[in-house]
Amino acid sequence: MTLAAPPQAPAPQDATEMAEIANRIRRDVIRMVHAAGCGHPGGPLGLAEIFATLYFQELRLDPENSEHPLRDRLILSNGHCCAVLYSSLARRGFFPVEKLHTFRKFGSPLQGHPHRGALPGIEMSTGSLGNGVSVAAGMALAAKMDRLDSRIYAITSDGESQEGQPWEMATAAAHYGLGNLTLLLDWNGIQIDGRTEDVMNPGDIGAKYAAFGWHVQEIDGHDFQALSAALAAAKAETERPSLLACRTMIGKGVSYMEDVSDFHGMAPDDEQAILALKELGDPSPDDLDHASPGLWST
Repeated sequence: MTLAAPPQAPAPQDATEMAEIANRIRRDVIRMVHAAGCGHPGGPLGLAEIFATLYFQELRLDPENSEHPLRDRLILSNGHCCAVLYSSLARRGFFPVEKLHTFRKFGSPLQGHPHRGALPGIEMSTGSLGNGVSVAAGMALAAKMDRLDSRIYAITSDGESQEGQPWEMATAAAHYGLGNLTLLLDWNGIQIDGRTEDVMNPGDIGAKYAAFGWHVQEIDGHDFQALSAALAAAKAETERPSLLACRTMIGKGVSYMEDVSDFHGMAPDDEQAILALKELGDPSPDDLDHASPGLWST
């Protein structure tokens, strides 16, 4: 049986357009977490450039056929950062943007951690740290065995690297030569209890993956050109799994949240949310086209 061609990646966009996509994602994150009164704003804000690059430049996906057998797959292993995933999926066309304001509300499919089956485009239910990267490696191994032209991506974090399971995954992925697997490390130095070096210092995470036999690139996770170049280099490496060790800043784009551990898991109040949206370029016509209750329409 001949499978259909894989979905196409989005058309390339220039740096200005990509920056606006990232800021739109950030505005969504602020509105979602504020409307819920709970959640994790800091990590998603720091991941905005990474998700903009993946969903609006890199990933071969079809929002009209979210289960396409030759699609690329992305797993958000640090599932508490799901606000950035929900925004990216909605803005890519997987479900109506209007659903975003129901984030973490009772009965909403936009749960506090991603739940496969609740929304199209979610590849795995995540939240228990360490599990997502392991499933990603399993998906990559299955795709390799089936000789499918699909790439598997996973987002992980320095805090998650304190778990044991990612290192079992790192051993297996190198052993099986999973050149179709790319991990992107959100390396911001902060977790819910403070700085990672104080809680349990993970050391040089990139060097550790390299010692396991991975192809490692350390980059600025807020630099679109660096992200694109590193992703291209990862695709060109066909014999080894790849790690993009992305140096990021928690709360990026919102002055009072940047590099502040409190905003790992604390929602902004009304005044803080309005200030954040102003710093992120609000009001924006692209946001207001999908006006919803509360700050969604300010």
